[in-house]
Amino acid sequence: MMFRHTMLFLGYELRNLFRNPFWPLFGILNPVLYLLLFAPLLTGIAPGGTSVDALRLFTPGAMMMVALFGSLFAGFSMINETRNGVLERIAVSQAWRPAIVLGRVAKDMIVLVVQALAVIGVAALMGLRIGLPELGLVLLLMAATGLFASTLSYGLALAIRDEQGMGQIVQFFTLPLMLLAGMMVPIAEGPDWIQTAARFDPLYYAVEAGRSLFAGNLSDSTIPVAFGIFLGLGVLTLIWSVRSLRKLAG
Repeated sequence: MMFRHTMLFLGYELRNLFRNPFWPLFGILNPVLYLLLFAPLLTGIAPGGTSVDALRLFTPGAMMMVALFGSLFAGFSMINETRNGVLERIAVSQAWRPAIVLGRVAKDMIVLVVQALAVIGVAALMGLRIGLPELGLVLLLMAATGLFASTLSYGLALAIRDEQGMGQIVQFFTLPLMLLAGMMVPIAEGPDWIQTAARFDPLYYAVEAGRSLFAGNLSDSTIPVAFGIFLGLGVLTLIWSVRSLRKLAG
């Protein structure tokens, strides 16, 4: 029942997505523009000093940008369904309640992986290469990051139930998380206090793990740390969002 209900909600969400596929495509526009216009500026600080080295440095940050901005705004659609009473009617139905959230999260993770492949494809056209094992781990890392970001977004949506309030909270935290993660420029280029503050940003470990994977360094310690952090945070925020949904159903 659990798997069947989750697949039913996943199918429902994918059908809605296919009716309006432009938002996921629009979501990769900024990262692609950054790849084309900003990554070449990093040639001077990239190890090796070539354009490919700059891409290897910046592409993981661009991918985490997709994960952050794409998933953290996923909960806005849930607010509208809550206001219209649609979500409450689904929540009190015979459906397994966690499947209502899991179906949406699965859809978000699929979208993120497709967007990540598109970003990597653009980077490949620009000369970047990555091995298949490293590519698989990068995509899994994107999915783990999306698990946390989307469940956090759904939890916030169910707790706040107001687009303006949620938008303010998301935007307040997004910029410092992005800057401290070193998505644009590696944190190692910054002063000591920024390097220390970055250690408290979970996205920092995802970006550093992505750079290690693109460099072919599978033994780097940031890789298991990043997976552990985001899988752990993802489980916690998933539990929170499911509990919030149960409160909605009374």
